[in-house]
Amino acid sequence: MNYLDPSEYVTYGLEATTDASWVTAASAIIDSHCRRPTLAVNQYTERLRSGDPTRPLRLTYLPLTAAAPLTTPIVSALARYATPRRGEWSYDEMVWDAAVVFGIPGTWAALNPADLDVSADIGEVTLPVNVLSWTFNEVEIEYTAGLDPIPDVVKVACAQIVKNAQATPALNVKKGVVDKMQLWYFSDSLVDETVETLLAPYVAQKVG
Repeated sequence: MNYLDPSEYVTYGLEATTDASWVTAASAIIDSHCRRPTLAVNQYTERLRSGDPTRPLRLTYLPLTAAAPLTTPIVSALARYATPRRGEWSYDEMVWDAAVVFGIPGTWAALNPADLDVSADIGEVTLPVNVLSWTFNEVEIEYTAGLDPIPDVVKVACAQIVKNAQATPALNVKKGVVDKMQLWYFSDSLVDETVETLLAPYVAQKVG
């Protein structure tokens, strides 16, 4: 999506006659820099391993944002029951025996999204505690994340990339349509220190 509307060009320091293709290319560079398909609200699916069931999981794309009509950013969640090695499990022996009898270890179960404790700003999700204390070692979470509305800092960054491109001699060409490949070629210089600082909170960070 374009992070600037033509009606906003002058407000953010661009000429009112700026061709929309400049903004389209600058918006695409922002998405690439932030390592995500868009900064707007989008749906993602991640599969994460849970080594310690007491610790929250960290999702990649922030901030977590509920998409209407949902009231939670978690769309769905599946969790796989752990199969711990003997001597390492935290189960009571009778509880573990019951789990084995019913074939629980290694199976997947659907979790109620409303039961997950979510911290939207930092992307942490804490799983509910099973009534029998059976733990999970892997989780697949489908969730929505993104910005709504697009904040001023992103719009400023978009306008700055356009201005950087227009000030670059190799790109300052007079034609109706900007060659997007040219902007990609110069993307390292177009995303200057100011732009990096503005976009830093939105760069996706994969947590191992």
